[in-house]
Formats: sequence, structure tokens, C-alpha cells
Amino acid sequence: MQHQYFISAIGTDSGKTFVSAILVEALKAHYWKPIQAGLPKDTDQVKNLVSNTESVFLKERFCLTAPMSPHAAANIDNININLSDFELPKESQDKNLIVEGAGGLFVPINYGQNGKADYVIDIIGKLSLPLILVCNLYLGSINHTILSLEAIKNRNIKLKGIIFNGESNPESEQIIENYILHQLDSKVLLRIKQEKEISKETVKKYAQQIGW
Repeated sequence: MQHQYFISAIGTDSGKTFVSAILVEALKAHYWKPIQAGLPKDTDQVKNLVSNTESVFLKERFCLTAPMSPHAAANIDNININLSDFELPKESQDKNLIVEGAGGLFVPINYGQNGKADYVIDIIGKLSLPLILVCNLYLGSINHTILSLEAIKNRNIKLKGIIFNGESNPESEQIIENYILHQLDSKVLLRIKQEKEISKETVKKYAQQIGW
């Protein structure tokens, strides 16, 4: 069975790159970051965390200079980003593939004079990939998570599952898990603890725990 997933999150610092490395390791998958804004490159970070020798790390479609929202970083670099720029890499069509988004679902990738913007969630729809959503737990995270899940449901995006990342909060997790079970027919794939150090060994440990 081929596994191809888009990785997004409820916020910018939720742990998408760490989770992407875990999934790449678990599936021996190719990895692709369509939009990189600022340094260090997430592609390099994932590559440094993966132990298997089968994964291939693909070139970004856009590599922007400034560490900010893609629409703003693209303006600085005098680059136009359009939804039509994004297609699944041909070399990965029959391979397991992890695609990591930039920021959260509603990070803008462009902004036109007519006031219309495209967002990361539009790239997910364009690529027609199932989504894995990374959810970290903090004051307000229930609201942020369920708002993200509502958008996923309203756009008919297939949710493969969610991954909790960070210090556990059972009461928050129960609310979110109940929502995805009954509203999106999905589940929790993995719970990642608050890790003091992220290493190849940490990645391999969690790669063995994913509940596909």
C-alpha cells in the first residue's frame, strides 16, 4: 500500500518537521517541502534526523530568503507564487511520500490586489493528499485545533489522523479525539512526549509507535 500524506499543524511551531522526520523514517518515504521560507532548511533538518538509506529528499519548489509568511517572503524576493505551481513530484508518484507544509493551514502563500489570497490549505486540496495534522497542547489549543478540523471538514479534505506533540493534557486530548472520531471518522496516530533532545534515536523510537 502506498502512503502519501501532507503534514500541517494548528500553528507555526507545532512540530511539523520533527513529525515529518518520524513519518519519513517509518515509511522510508520521499520527503518534499514545497515552500521553504528562511533558514535552516527543513529538508536538511529532516535528512539529518532520518536513519534509513532509502528516503529521497526532494528540492523545494520555492526557497525564500526571509523567515516569514510565504506571501510576504515571496514579495521580498520578487517571486510570484500561484496554486498552479504545485504538482506532486514525478519521481515520487509510485513512492511513499511526506509533504510538509509551511506554518498552519491558513498561512497565505500569495495575496492579490483584488484582496484574494491562497493558503496552505489550498495546496492540500490542489495535491489531493490525505492530511496528518500536528496538534500541540497549550492554553487555547482546543479552540485552534477544532477550528482547523472544521476547515478540513468543510473543504472535504481527507484526514488520515492527528499527532499530539508535547506535554500531555488528557482532558484536552479527550475532547479533540472525540471530535475527530465522530466528525471526521479519524483517529490519533501518535502521541509524542515533551522531548528534551530530538535525535535520530528519538525519531526511530516514535517511528515504531505509529498506529496506522
